[in-house]
Amino acid sequence: MRPDETNNGRGGIDNRSSTQQAAARLVRTQIDGIYERTVEPEPAHISQQQQKQPEKPQPQQQQFEDINPYQRTHTINPLPETDQWKKYHTAWQDYYQKYYEGYYTHHLEKAKQLLGSQTLNSQNQNIQIDQNEPISKDEAIFELRQKLIGKVQESAEKVKKSRHFIPIASALAVIVIFLFLQFNRILISNVMAYVSPGDIDPQNIVIDPNANQAVTPEPKLIIPKINIDVPVTYDIGSDYDSQMSAMTKGVAQFAIPGASSHPGQIGNTAIAGHSSNDLLDPGDYKFIFAQLDKLNTGDTIYANYQSIRYTYTVTKKETVKPSEITKLVYPTTQPILTLITCTPIGTSINRLLITAEQVSPDPNKSAIAPVVSTSASSKSIPGNSPTLLERIFGIK
Repeated sequence: MRPDETNNGRGGIDNRSSTQQAAARLVRTQIDGIYERTVEPEPAHISQQQQKQPEKPQPQQQQFEDINPYQRTHTINPLPETDQWKKYHTAWQDYYQKYYEGYYTHHLEKAKQLLGSQTLNSQNQNIQIDQNEPISKDEAIFELRQKLIGKVQESAEKVKKSRHFIPIASALAVIVIFLFLQFNRILISNVMAYVSPGDIDPQNIVIDPNANQAVTPEPKLIIPKINIDVPVTYDIGSDYDSQMSAMTKGVAQFAIPGASSHPGQIGNTAIAGHSSNDLLDPGDYKFIFAQLDKLNTGDTIYANYQSIRYTYTVTKKETVKPSEITKLVYPTTQPILTLITCTPIGTSINRLLITAEQVSPDPNKSAIAPVVSTSASSKSIPGNSPTLLERIFGIK
């Protein structure tokens, strides 16, 4: 091997070692910077003459740092003061207080739930025991009534608390009022059909139809079977308004050509009355003929006219349409009385005709009825006043 090659080889080794030392110093300098220590870095490139020179001895502190670059010096912490100890102790006390408070509260809720379930089970057992025991009928009815009252009250409270209660209640009230105004005659007339429609004087109840009894000149219609004693208005117009006005004072004659006679005269005497008029209409005789349908063949009717009592016996009962006015006009040689009212009660759909023949005084001595011409003839048999809807839409 040649000397120059040997020197070149050593030079390469020296260059490699100097580079490693420079890198180590650079790393060491960075580590010291992390720990807030400053070490001046050596230059990375050193000449071969500097590398060959012997290293100068370094101070002891620098050698120590080179040997243990990670060593740190720590300052002694001061002891905590009294106030700090108090804060520390208070914080731990608060922590344990809240911890045990939550712990016992949780277990208390569990205990309450367990106790409640045990109580419910015991109540169910008592109920089962009570159910097995026989109870009286009155006790069972009382218990059922109390349960129903409780449920009704609970439902009522829920409805009252609802924000829809007032509008719904108002709407229901309006509907009830409308239905009452429209159909009150049906309700009241059916009640009146089983109640006497008026008071009757016992002296006016005639037992013997052939007996002659002095009566007042006031025209009246008396029907003992259905307890009717009502004034009669004769010689009025046959138009609707005249009939409605006259029937507020009792019953009224419905005189048309061919059926315009009076009691005691040959011909048909037609008398109309309400069976079920509107409660708000004027007059005290809105339900006077509510029981007229109870009359049958053979029943007795009395008519007081010009201080004479005329006795009639029912011979026929039929139902016709309001437009069948010709049912009142027919040839006859006897004094006839026809009572007219609406049927079924509470409506004005049809007309009930009760036909009766005079039996006293002697009908053979009756006079012929004069011919009467009416200026305004009705096209239908009179009936009840219009209902609320009929009045709204102008129907009579």
